[in-house]
Amino acid sequence: MKALIETIVTPLVDYPEDIVVAVNEEEHKIVYHLTVNADDVGKVIGKNGRIAKAVRTVVYAAGSDTKKRIYLDIM
Repeated sequence: MKALIETIVTPLVDYPEDIVVAVNEEEHKIVYHLTVNADDVGKVIGKNGRIAKAVRTVVYAAGSDTKKRIYLDIM
């Protein structure tokens, strides 16, 4: 899942080397924390959050086979 997030976000940003995906796994959920360069935050979020919503939709769909809820936080 980590590789999927990096693959989706890499073409959107100007500084792909600053992409960091941290994983926090708990009993009933898995939280992925996406951190990008400060200049790229707007590009990852998009107008009215459209790109962020699309990325989350793909990640949630890819993780639908697990019994845990998946969350994606963009920092």
